[in-house]
Amino acid sequence: MNGKIHDGEARERLIVWMRRRMAEFGITPQVLANSIQQDLDNAPIYRDAFGNEWNGSGVMPNWLRAARDAGVNPDFFRVAPVAHNQAPISLVNPRQSDLFR
Repeated sequence: MNGKIHDGEARERLIVWMRRRMAEFGITPQVLANSIQQDLDNAPIYRDAFGNEWNGSGVMPNWLRAARDAGVNPDFFRVAPVAHNQAPISLVNPRQSDLFR
């Protein structure tokens, strides 16, 4: 292909770039896994169309307070609860495990 990067090559270049940025900022795979786990443990309860989220702890954020004060029921922004009988989420897709070598 004339000057085009194949998907596999693009993926490899992206992996190299990500590893360099992680090293540059001192991000280890464990730090990344801990951050993902913290996000899973503190899942949002409320989310608006702009992606603002709140997990219900601490002071109600301005975006939700403003909506409430405008007469919108905060339950309108409630995220559907995750069923407790669902299979656990794997933090690493086995096809992407080479990212963490």
